[in-house]
Amino acid sequence: MVIISKQVPTFSRRGCDMSIWPRGAPMVGASASRSRTVSAEDIERFSQITGDYNPLHYDEAAATASRFGGIIVQGGITSGILNAVVAEDLPGPGTVFLKTEWSYLAPVRPGDEITGMVEVLDVRTDKPVATLRTTVSRGDGVIVLDGTAQTYTVPLGELG
Repeated sequence: MVIISKQVPTFSRRGCDMSIWPRGAPMVGASASRSRTVSAEDIERFSQITGDYNPLHYDEAAATASRFGGIIVQGGITSGILNAVVAEDLPGPGTVFLKTEWSYLAPVRPGDEITGMVEVLDVRTDKPVATLRTTVSRGDGVIVLDGTAQTYTVPLGELG
């Protein structure tokens, strides 16, 4: 199940050429989030796509003997929810990451609910670039990923 929460006001910034932002510039302080429950099937699909078959994701004995104390999901699954928030909600369709600076702070396990949240920290007035605070937290409230990202939003009319 995917849960989506948005606070995505847009506005015309003084001195900002609104034609550079396809759907209007996002407002500093705007935020959006999505939640989903991670499954063992997600680990398998991610491994098939990337080739990441690290024993920490599959071998219960090895994972239990590690500092993580059990099976953990790949970091790409954890951060992947932020791709959905950025591309679908804020800044929205046509948005890609230019730069990310993320720290992974705690493990995510199959069965955990994770919530990816972005908050707009800065919006460029000369091009459709935004700086976002990015976090992913587990259902128990523990922040598992924290950092920032810089995004670029392409007008979708340019894609066709």
